[in-house]
Amino acid sequence: MKDSVAVIMPVFNEQDTVDHVCREVLELPFVNEVIVVDDASSDLSWQKLQKIEDDRIRCLQHAENLGKTAAILTALEHVNSDIVVIQDADLEYDPEEIEHLCQPIWDDRADVVYGSRFLVRRASRVLYFYHYLGNRMITFWSDMLTNKNMTDVETCFKAFRTALIKPMPIASRRFGFEVEVTAKICKTRARIFETPISYYGRTYEQGKKITYRDGIAALWYIFRYNLFADSNTRRYVAEANRRLAARERV
Repeated sequence: MKDSVAVIMPVFNEQDTVDHVCREVLELPFVNEVIVVDDASSDLSWQKLQKIEDDRIRCLQHAENLGKTAAILTALEHVNSDIVVIQDADLEYDPEEIEHLCQPIWDDRADVVYGSRFLVRRASRVLYFYHYLGNRMITFWSDMLTNKNMTDVETCFKAFRTALIKPMPIASRRFGFEVEVTAKICKTRARIFETPISYYGRTYEQGKKITYRDGIAALWYIFRYNLFADSNTRRYVAEANRRLAARERV
């Protein structure tokens, strides 16, 4: 039997796509639960979520806008499945490819899987060169400090064993989740895989939210979380390694 899958979805002002993404995710037969966190949207995102009728979906709402990382953390508190997949609500990532993210974990070859936009499976929209350059630079410095050979640490399409991600202490804000989690996962003995994904990027006119300030913050987080580990992180790494070692012995 395959491990159960929870899809968590942070949402902020995605009224044009959120219900469509949710319905596509709910069509996947292996998805056990979908946890959506509306981060105080000012459009009709929350109203559209309320119209989706399915026992597997749970919709939560922040009273104020706290950022993507906070929305993910809220969702993680409610996960009960074996695997967690992070799916954005804007259709940049194809829900049909969630299965490709989960497969290495189902096969017990991986504990964490990143969907790489630079290992294209079917299609990738051609967009901003400076975003590409920024992503490559962030990945380069992350790989330098983790001694990993990843191609896309900033991808928002990731799958984790719940036992690895749920107890992780996470302190970053906005879009800092990606590099902080990468730094802390790489401190453990977790098996990390990448899989090619399609990527249908949006323009700023279509609602893209990440800016150069987030890129600068990401570089700061890379150095902070790779070079320094507080007591909570050290405890997390020790416990995660204990769990992973126990799993390997089974």
